[in-house]
Amino acid sequence: MLIAAIRACRAPCDMVTRVVAVDGRGGAGKSTLARLLSVELDAPIVHTDDFASWENPLDWWPDLIDRVLEPLARGEAASYRPTRWGGPVRPPVVVQPVDMVLLEGVTASRERFRPYLAYSIWVRTPEALRLQRGLERDGAGAIDDWRRWIAGENRYIAREHPAGPRGYGHPGRRRTLEMSAGW
Repeated sequence: MLIAAIRACRAPCDMVTRVVAVDGRGGAGKSTLARLLSVELDAPIVHTDDFASWENPLDWWPDLIDRVLEPLARGEAASYRPTRWGGPVRPPVVVQPVDMVLLEGVTASRERFRPYLAYSIWVRTPEALRLQRGLERDGAGAIDDWRRWIAGENRYIAREHPAGPRGYGHPGRRRTLEMSAGW
């Protein structure tokens, strides 16, 4: 049913590429869902984590618009270099203006992105499970980073209501998925 709804969605305005947002809090299962959708829909994934960092968890969005959404809206290839997250420099990423692109990550359906979105999914998962996943991935030493990250997510959710009808003006193009134990 979800796949059929996504396949039926139309790109906004004069865009050729349909951008599908997979949003939710950290550790919710967004990346896993996006990987599954990517295979089923033959769509590349742009990760918001390629723009965010512990130092800048939420205010990186203008760069994603400039480097990804605007080029795709013009029917041009998008190009960017992912952030390092404390690791080695990562190679540039190029995303061609294909039929569908998945935009996965925290704040993927933020208000500033909505003019470019054909469809949006909010993944809702219990906080204890999300924090457990995050600390398993990032290590127990990242607890303070996770607390700051969660505070930023809380501000985003309070401001933009991404999971509810107020958060997206097109109810037929929005879906909330409940996760209790994972994929």
